[in-house]
Amino acid sequence: MACVLCFLLLRSSYCKGSKILVLPVDGSHWINMKVILEELHSRGHEITVLHSTKSWFITDNSSIYTSIHIPTLSDEIDMNFFSLVSLASEVLQDKVLIKKLKDTKFDLMLTDPAFPMGVILGGYLKLPMVFNVRWINNGESHQSIAPSPVSYAPVSGSELHDQMDFLERTKNMLHYLYNLYELYVVINLTYTDLFQKYFPPGTDLVSLELSADIWLCRGDFIFEFPRPTMPNMVYIGGFQCKEAQPLPDELEAFMQSSGEHGVVVMSVGTIVSALPHGITEAIAAAFAELPQKVIWRFDGDKPSTLGKNTKLVKWLPQNDLLGHPKTKVFIAHGGTNGMYEAIYHGVPVLGLPLLFDQFDNLLRLKVRGAARVVEVRSLTKDNFLEALKDILENPSYRENSQRLSQLHRDRPMSPMDTAIFWIEYVIRNKGAAHLQSAGFGLPWYSYFCRDVAVFVLAIIGTSIWGFIFVCRLLCCKRSSKKIKPE
Repeated sequence: MACVLCFLLLRSSYCKGSKILVLPVDGSHWINMKVILEELHSRGHEITVLHSTKSWFITDNSSIYTSIHIPTLSDEIDMNFFSLVSLASEVLQDKVLIKKLKDTKFDLMLTDPAFPMGVILGGYLKLPMVFNVRWINNGESHQSIAPSPVSYAPVSGSELHDQMDFLERTKNMLHYLYNLYELYVVINLTYTDLFQKYFPPGTDLVSLELSADIWLCRGDFIFEFPRPTMPNMVYIGGFQCKEAQPLPDELEAFMQSSGEHGVVVMSVGTIVSALPHGITEAIAAAFAELPQKVIWRFDGDKPSTLGKNTKLVKWLPQNDLLGHPKTKVFIAHGGTNGMYEAIYHGVPVLGLPLLFDQFDNLLRLKVRGAARVVEVRSLTKDNFLEALKDILENPSYRENSQRLSQLHRDRPMSPMDTAIFWIEYVIRNKGAAHLQSAGFGLPWYSYFCRDVAVFVLAIIGTSIWGFIFVCRLLCCKRSSKKIKPE
């Protein structure tokens, strides 16, 4: 028994002290990446982060990683594909940087492929790659790596669920075809010259992305609609969630002052710091009519309709507030992190989607009976207040949220432990090529068996033609025999 324990301890520490190269995406994506980096650092790994000098959230001075500066998307928020190609070319042309990275002899590239710089650099350095991923190029990661039947797998941006009628399936198919066009014609071809210059023949952006060893997908099927998946796709949705910590004294006193009515928490994320003035006035007026207390993450001029029950703050400990027993509803824009924190703590959501994937995220919770959605462009005091009161007064929303929380937590390993295991698995085994599908290397006509279909149709057509030919030949012979006696 002691020998077995020693073996397990040695195995678990086998890759400690490994050198990990990280190229993240800034903004809320960095929040997700940083959580994993903190855990990797605590396990003894050496981490180097490549980022811009103008990063929003990624700091130079960190106790958990070493910084190296490169130009990235965070320099300009409106960069197009051609700008990204130029940046990738600039990095690959930097001989001093490339030599430094090669000489360091990294064991792994950990990157977020929402923007492809990390994928390109990892492929150029020939490093095993792990993706911390939900979005890739032009859509969700599922569509890139796994079969996506459009009959029940909604395409991102379609705002559809998995129970579609004919018109909805038609809409989903059009979204799917457009995504394929954008990926293979618009995006992939933009990088052609770059790959011809720096990579072996036949390499392109899509094939390089598909060669990643493990895809750590920030998803969970209690939130996502069930669909086909692949062996090297690992689900870590909610990995950033944790048990609520005690609140600062001032906030705790405010929570307790709500009595039996409880508290409503509102935050619309980091990218959009403020809503239009008319919308904030309507929301503040609605809050003022509630018996509940309200904590609102707010940046801007104080609304004139603000009630005494509402506390405005520029920052709030969102996870800790959602885990507080006094919290009754979470009003949110529908970002992935906030949705998983709401699920983790079993708090129903009133959604105000603004952009990106937020509409699809909130639809998923709405379908499961854990959320209501109010469109910001049509928001009024009355429809906002009606939706909020419905969630507060109808117990089904909280019951459904608690059910999702129970399902989300019922697993053999936590999402974070799962993520770390697979990262270290790739380091220990110098990759995970055995988990990759052979289908990735097939041309489209072979993948969909179009060549087989043509062959079978040719055989059937030839057989039918031969049968008809023989029949006509026999009929002609029989006719000629009848004519001769006459």
